[in-house]
Amino acid sequence: NPKPFIYNKKKERTMRSCPTLTAYGRHYCAPPRRLVSLTFTSIHRHNSAPFLNFSLFTAFRSPFSRMEIYSSGILEETLKLDSVCLEQFQTGTGSTGNKAMVENLKRFGVISSKKVAEVMEALDRGLFVPVGSSAYADTPLPIGYNATISAPHMHATCLQLLEDKLQPGMRALDVGSGTGYLTGCFALMVGAEGRVVGVDHIPQLVDMSIKNVEKSVAGSLLQKGSLSLHVGDGRKGWGEFAPYDAIHVGAAASEIPHALLDQLKPGGRMVIPVGTYFQELKVIDKSEDGSIKARTETSVRYVPLTSRVEQTGGF
Repeated sequence: NPKPFIYNKKKERTMRSCPTLTAYGRHYCAPPRRLVSLTFTSIHRHNSAPFLNFSLFTAFRSPFSRMEIYSSGILEETLKLDSVCLEQFQTGTGSTGNKAMVENLKRFGVISSKKVAEVMEALDRGLFVPVGSSAYADTPLPIGYNATISAPHMHATCLQLLEDKLQPGMRALDVGSGTGYLTGCFALMVGAEGRVVGVDHIPQLVDMSIKNVEKSVAGSLLQKGSLSLHVGDGRKGWGEFAPYDAIHVGAAASEIPHALLDQLKPGGRMVIPVGTYFQELKVIDKSEDGSIKARTETSVRYVPLTSRVEQTGGF
């Protein structure tokens, strides 16, 4: 089990300039004046001890994504958070509109790409979340069927990791397409001359995603056929339009599915969370000779990539 976070009073002077966090057996430094974003996800209980699940970002665009950090003290005393960040954490409020959401992500250093900012501004996230949800807060949201839509910072991160493989005319596959938001972003990136495929094994989510996309600026691409959403087992990919320049997987696999590696085009890139409880966002590049190189981008926490029966409990 991860060790509880301990504030070392003997090193108070050092901690004031650079408080440290211990999570998952790793040691992190988060300067309070450089800490510019805090995203609250949920509060759980673990062996009767409460812990907080949230995301941290620094001005250096180094995401501490969805770390579960144990704390026995008061959060503001432990982390010495900036008052603005703490207020955002306590209230759960974030951006008040889609444009403001993107501006915040840019200001916090999460978005550095002009193209990604334009696409996320154009595609209103509010059309892709359940009614009544905090659409523009930087937090993941439940969408039913034990699935979630990722937080905006994760969408921005994945779009930037895949940007070079989402140029006009390229092909992309979105596994676990959910409500269709990121699939729609991909479609805007590759344009009408490209091809984007979204796959989800929950028929109701696919129906929902089609309706969501139809209401958005990506609707014309759906009508033209350059964007399509399908019911299927995403672990098997979607062979009809393979190979793909870009593949995104929106759920954590215990290991990288071979079918997805096979459908990745030489020179292409896949972004996929890998792991069970401890997960890492992996960037998989396939060279022109077919060899595979993998690197870890950050630690993450996603729902598992599994079968429809296991995800829904048989319902």
